Amino acid sequence: MAVYDVAVLGSGPGGYAAAIHTAKAGLKTAIIEKQPRLGGTCTLVGCIPTKALLNSAAVHDAVLGASAHGIEVGAPTVNMAGVLARKAKIVDQSSNGVSFLMKKNKIDVIHGFGKIAGPGKLEVRGDDGKTRTVEYKKLILATGSSVREFPGLESDGKVVLNSDQILELDRVPKSMIVVGAGAVGMEFASVFASFGSKVTIIELMPHLLPAEDEEISKEIERAYRKRKIDFMVETKVESLERLPSGVKATVVGKDGKKKVLEAELLLSAIGRKPNTEGIGLETVGITTERGFIPVDSMMRTKAPDIYAIGDIVPTAMLAHLAQHEAAVAADHIAGKTPEPIRYDRCPGATYCSPEVASVGLTEKAAREKGYDVRVGKFPFSANGKARIVGETGLVKIVADARYDEVLGVHIIGPHATDLIAEACAALRLEATTEDLVKTIHPHPTLSEAVGEAAYAVSGDTLHM
Repeated sequence: MAVYDVAVLGSGPGGYAAAIHTAKAGLKTAIIEKQPRLGGTCTLVGCIPTKALLNSAAVHDAVLGASAHGIEVGAPTVNMAGVLARKAKIVDQSSNGVSFLMKKNKIDVIHGFGKIAGPGKLEVRGDDGKTRTVEYKKLILATGSSVREFPGLESDGKVVLNSDQILELDRVPKSMIVVGAGAVGMEFASVFASFGSKVTIIELMPHLLPAEDEEISKEIERAYRKRKIDFMVETKVESLERLPSGVKATVVGKDGKKKVLEAELLLSAIGRKPNTEGIGLETVGITTERGFIPVDSMMRTKAPDIYAIGDIVPTAMLAHLAQHEAAVAADHIAGKTPEPIRYDRCPGATYCSPEVASVGLTEKAAREKGYDVRVGKFPFSANGKARIVGETGLVKIVADARYDEVLGVHIIGPHATDLIAEACAALRLEATTEDLVKTIHPHPTLSEAVGEAAYAVSGDTLHM
């Protein structure tokens, strides 16, 4: 029986990145995956398929607005079979890409449900019920997350769907209630509103995208109103009645007033939970906190030779963060001295229309930390490229008045999720707003808005 230098449990972005890192370091590596295909939640039922749907929605909206560009076409119709087929093709390509990387790096792929059987041993049960033992010197747990079901809103696959199930919805419902205004809820609301559904969002917190800077949240609320997407904040679902033809939800606001909403279906987008049950943590003395596995700065658990990364540790559930955690764990196993992750510099991105992205401190958080804050803002309405593409929005920069250091960047508007990369580099390099002002941005581009917002921190503007 082969003994692996490293075994990786889970093949999502964190898992396959960890396996590649350890294999490239010359360590004999195996990856264990319970699904028939590699890629995990992000590739199969998360990042990739949802963004495929969002792209189809964007194409629909572009065709709908083509006449404004002098292009005359007929009214677009949504062929959900075609939309789903394109999404499935992209998912297959992405999953096959992960498989190719495993072969390229000589990583053994073992399919089956992996469970720790004691120090240095994994028990892997295949779909055929047969069990094999995999021995390892080091183990990286990367088992990811799954949909969190909320009492009273449990999915039934018919009139109440979760974020996995809605990816296979073969029709455009006339009406939809979305519970939860985080990234998942906001993205699906955006997709189906573009396709023609009447969407109502229910959010318990005071704003849509409540984790974002409050000013950005207010901007997305204005944008959704313009798109005729209804939403109710500081509101919760008190009860839900499932009907043969849809749902009837009783919601209650902060003021205690109740309202009954009816829709063809309800999407529960309340969140996800870590997949830490049933994987044998107790056999090596690992205990969880609220389902998450505590780790140190090198991603080590309390159990010797076992690391944990991604959605199962108490950090943001983001694919790009999982990949950086994978690199830290793998490099530490390989005997290197990796730099601990600065979690306060991890970007967030929501791919709704308009897009929202941010990194660093919000204005409120910066003030709460005691900074003397200066803020610079620049509207996309004053940006030439934004006028060309016909979109608006805002770039907001939060800076420290004493040292001029950039503390946070918040963007809503066209290609915000791409533009945020410059801000990530700025925070990584501890850049000042002066650094951003003196960075030459090509013209005409959306990126100029970042430089303009930096200039506005000093109370001035470049080209307005």
